[in-house]
Amino acid sequence: MIRTLVVDDEARARETIIDMLNLFCNGIEVIGEASSVKTAYEMIDHHQPDLVLLDIKMPDGTGFDLLKKFEKIGFYVIFITAFEEFAIKAFKFSALDYLLKPVDPDELSSAVEKLRTAMEKDSIELRIKAMFQNLNQNYVKNKKLVLKTTTNVHVVELDNVIRCQSDKNYTHFFTIDNEQITVSKTLKEFDELLSDMNFFRAHQSHLINLDYVKRFEKADGGYLVMKDNSTVPVSFRKKEELMRIFKTL
Repeated sequence: MIRTLVVDDEARARETIIDMLNLFCNGIEVIGEASSVKTAYEMIDHHQPDLVLLDIKMPDGTGFDLLKKFEKIGFYVIFITAFEEFAIKAFKFSALDYLLKPVDPDELSSAVEKLRTAMEKDSIELRIKAMFQNLNQNYVKNKKLVLKTTTNVHVVELDNVIRCQSDKNYTHFFTIDNEQITVSKTLKEFDELLSDMNFFRAHQSHLINLDYVKRFEKADGGYLVMKDNSTVPVSFRKKEELMRIFKTL
C-alpha cells in the first residue's frame, strides 16, 4: 500500500481528492490530510508517508516552503496547482508529476500508477533539487533538465545539450560530453518544452540547440553541421524560418 497524505488549504478540495483516491486508485491508503505548511510538516514528520499530494498555495506559505523544511526528502510528491506557468515549466524540466485544478480523476489515477512503477527506481530528492534550481533561474544557461532512462536519472545542464533526435516514441539527447541519453518520451514533448529556450525544430526528427550550429550546407537539400560535427537535415518548410533566425543571431 502507498501511504498517502493529502495537503490542500481547502477542505472541499481535500475531500474530493480523497474520494478520487479511494474510488480510482488501487493500493492507496490515505493516512491523513493537512491544510497548512505547519500541519503538513508535523504530519509528515510523524507518519512518514510514501506519497504527498501537495497543493502549492497555502495560508502560511507554499508547498515549496514545506519541502525546504526537510534535510532529506523520503517521500514522493505529486503537486496540485492552478495554472501557474513558471511552476509548471519547472515541474516539466525536473520530471516531476503535477495535476491541475480541478483535479481530473483519470489524470490522478495515471499519476499514481506511474509513480507506483517508479518508486524503487529513482531519486525524488535529485529531481526536487533540480526543480528548486530551475525556479530560481531565469536564464537558459542555468536550467537543469532531468532525463529519466530505464536505469538512471540524469540531471543535465540545458546549455550542454547539442541536439535531440527522435526514434519513434523515444528521444536521444546528445551532449557536449559525447554522451547519448535515451528517454521514453517523444520529440514533440521536448519541442514544446524547449521551443523558447533557444532550441529549434529543424526537421520532424531533429531538435537542435542553436548555440551549437557551425554552418548550414546548401548541398543535398540543405543540412546543418553542428559543432560536434554531427549533421542534421533541415526540412524544406523550416529553411526560411531558420534563415530568419540566423539573421538575428
